[in-house]
Amino acid sequence: FLAKAGRQVLKDYVAFPALTSLSPGATYTSTLKANAVANVIRNVWANAVIFCGHFPDGAEKFTKTDMVGETKGEWYLRQMLGSANFEGGWLLRFMSGNLCHQIEHHLYPDLPSNRLHEISVRVRALCDKYDLPYTTGPFLVQYGKTWRTIAKLSVPNKYLLDNADNAPETRSERMFAELEPGYAETDRLTGRRRGLKTAIGSVRQWRQSAS
Repeated sequence: FLAKAGRQVLKDYVAFPALTSLSPGATYTSTLKANAVANVIRNVWANAVIFCGHFPDGAEKFTKTDMVGETKGEWYLRQMLGSANFEGGWLLRFMSGNLCHQIEHHLYPDLPSNRLHEISVRVRALCDKYDLPYTTGPFLVQYGKTWRTIAKLSVPNKYLLDNADNAPETRSERMFAELEPGYAETDRLTGRRRGLKTAIGSVRQWRQSAS
């Protein structure tokens, strides 16, 4: 890390300012200041994009033990459940390098980023078919949820309304213990097999009615 960071600092604050100081339109100091401002803007924006892709409500958290003996199908499922998207039109897609489609990026990390929006339609349809959550929302809403998560996890447990198994930031499979046996079978009303999305919604609705 230190070697890489050192090279970047040398390039941004020594080499490039020295190079541009040879031109009549810039000075060493002006280039140094411009690079510093650009780096701050880049870091703040990158922070927002990365946070929105990993920390909003609905982006599940996994431990190393969850990956032991993981099948290929389970790997894809973990990538889908452990990430989140944000929406904002073509401009935000361009400004984020299409990483507003973090779910698709996790599923297909080698796919060119300009194809992520295209395949998101298929991924969303797949989630709907198997009743899986597809976590997405407006950029400001998703970013606000990430900071809400950080704030909630920074306070003592006694101030939280939910326990670790039911809180949206830390929930686990134990939250489904409240569901009746056979819940995952086909819904008689819709003819569809109940999946994770419906199960999460049922637990949330049950807890709200009980509170």
